[in-house]
Amino acid sequence: MTERTRGRQTEARHVERRRATTGRFRAWRRARPFAGGILVALGGLEMFGSSQLDLGNLHIQMGIEGLQATIIPFALVLLGILAIAMPAHRIFYGVLALAVAVYSLIGVNLGGFLIGMLLSAVGGVLVVSWAPKRTDAASRDTTEEATADTAEVAP
Repeated sequence: MTERTRGRQTEARHVERRRATTGRFRAWRRARPFAGGILVALGGLEMFGSSQLDLGNLHIQMGIEGLQATIIPFALVLLGILAIAMPAHRIFYGVLALAVAVYSLIGVNLGGFLIGMLLSAVGGVLVVSWAPKRTDAASRDTTEEATADTAEVAP
């Protein structure tokens, strides 16, 4: 085997591994509300950044002693991560993210100057509205149940 042939084989193996890894990540990402969770977490990070502003000797803190300016962004980042990690509870996390995002208008510099609030609200809506793909077996079961129900109703 020549050096050139070995190099091509090694490169082909690397390309194949990269494709397999990309395919696994794509399958994992599609099995959960990934985009919504990322937007909720980004909204929380933006709010945290906007609430920790320093202008010379002036430190801006909003809310009760600045506590809300730390807790609300932390809660949004946590909700975004949990929505991605545990998609079975997506509706709970999404509704909670929406409520916290709306409350951030009062508690954190107008919701991170509206940008963080909008990111989190859109992410919360995406998390709530995401649904896993139905498998063929599940769709057949519901079809069979529907036909069985209509068969029982018919005289």
